[in-house]
Amino acid sequence: MTVETLTPKRRFRDRPRGRDLPPVALASLRQLLGDERSDSTLRRRDLLIEHLHAIQDAHGHLALVNLRALAAYMNLPMAAVYETATFYAHFDVVHDDQSPPPAVTVRVCDSLSCQLAGAETLKAELESGMDPSQVRVLRAPCMGRCETAPVVEVGHHHLLFATTEGVEAVVDTGHFHPEAIVWQHLADYRAEGGYRLLADCRGGGVTVEALMETLERSNLRGLGGAGFPTFKKWTFVRQEPGPRYCAINADEGEPGTFKDRVYLERSPHRFLEGALVSAWAVEAEALYIYLRDEYPGLHRVLHEAIGELEAAGLVPQGYVVLRRGAGAYICGEESAMIESLEGKPGKPRNRPPYVAQKGLFDRPTLVNNVETVYWIPEVWEKGAEWFAEQGRHGRKGPRSFSVSGRVKRPGVHLAPAGITLEELIDEYCGGMAEGHRLAGYLPGGASGGILPASKADIPLDFDTLQEHGGFIGSAAVIVLSDQDDLKAVATNLLAFFADESCGQCTPCRVGTEKMLTLLERDEWRVDELERLAQVMMDASICGLGQAAPNPVLGLLKDFRGELASQNVIIKG
Repeated sequence: MTVETLTPKRRFRDRPRGRDLPPVALASLRQLLGDERSDSTLRRRDLLIEHLHAIQDAHGHLALVNLRALAAYMNLPMAAVYETATFYAHFDVVHDDQSPPPAVTVRVCDSLSCQLAGAETLKAELESGMDPSQVRVLRAPCMGRCETAPVVEVGHHHLLFATTEGVEAVVDTGHFHPEAIVWQHLADYRAEGGYRLLADCRGGGVTVEALMETLERSNLRGLGGAGFPTFKKWTFVRQEPGPRYCAINADEGEPGTFKDRVYLERSPHRFLEGALVSAWAVEAEALYIYLRDEYPGLHRVLHEAIGELEAAGLVPQGYVVLRRGAGAYICGEESAMIESLEGKPGKPRNRPPYVAQKGLFDRPTLVNNVETVYWIPEVWEKGAEWFAEQGRHGRKGPRSFSVSGRVKRPGVHLAPAGITLEELIDEYCGGMAEGHRLAGYLPGGASGGILPASKADIPLDFDTLQEHGGFIGSAAVIVLSDQDDLKAVATNLLAFFADESCGQCTPCRVGTEKMLTLLERDEWRVDELERLAQVMMDASICGLGQAAPNPVLGLLKDFRGELASQNVIIKG
């Protein structure tokens, strides 16, 4: 008997793997973005997120055929385009077997400040009253307008102090009151002496050494949360060989934080002068501004202000690069922001090397916060002593507090560094809201921990709160009262962290979800929560996972009686 061995025939493909790309899709993309065959700069990887924004702005979503066309357009793998598009919350990727989203999207902010103001009830009412085939209602993280909670976004327009009736009226009529930002234009800013410091720096009247010495004496520190001395950061970047870059982080996504938005609305040119002086100090090849996508009105303002600078010859065209974020809290971390500026998912880098050594495009990069550079022209004009002497209780300088929650006058309050919460509420916020008694507060947004009313006499500044289990961070103060559900507060904050984790490291990705699950139970086991918190703090790559347990640890330390009175069983 003969056994015949069958060898399968090799099959050769007569076309590339993957789905066919209709020529019309690529032609349409070229009409929207420009022809990459005649302008190869349009293919730069760092433009990927900008191109995704352009497509979504035009179509309302990102169909897979458009992503395939973009991959061909930029000569990138489809996997890279898809990974980036799906990483960011503001991109709506629609697969071939899915229908496009409804024409109108309503996003209800569910940050803690908005939750305290009734956002959960508002969302439920909107969901029950809207036709889901015409309008989709989604939850959304902090929109940076906590002083006007609850906040709703319809399309790309914010509705402040939102009500069900108000949102429904806007959806029904399609009529929006445009966001009114009255800002100081270039001519008015220069009439007050604006850009004099920049001119003196460029002309040799002010040296880098003199400016850095002034910043050191003023005690100006990074005001995005870390509090690192500004002059030291400049020193580290200047020590690295060029070319160098400067990047300004305007992605203030910490729940309760909105100070940078207020300063940019008041005087974008003062901010731009401080940013340009910083770029001059490190001899940066270009200045990048990373602005969160939740601030569409500010995007228009900064675009126009930069145009004024270019028209006046104060900066070469293209030197200041304005980039939109796409909805990712993690991009507030400096290395994640760098990744996003390069057109990638915003995942923090392992360090070292630090961004001062290898940052944007692998070059030394100075990263500063909006408010930090905003102060530079005034510190130089009025002197280091003027700035430093504004502190209280032994602290130095002013501090911009974003205050929301149970106070009569929420908002950004410029107060002395080292002021206590009691003093801040009484002197600047008009006292507690009617009918509310102080129970606790978050001194630094969601990641800054929760302190009880008994600790409202601690100076609020860098390095003063750590021993009490908190930190000031970006000075986002959320005030809680005796009427607030502490379990709901904790689950709100951990749900935020779980949603915003980039997923890169297991302690954060799994830890935030696990901690949220534990908090949703009627019984809180202290040993489980503390053990999990320790793992997250010890092993997470970046500050998100390291700081996520802070509010829970604060509640376990200082609020056990209050939790018990709200029917939370504490074991251990």
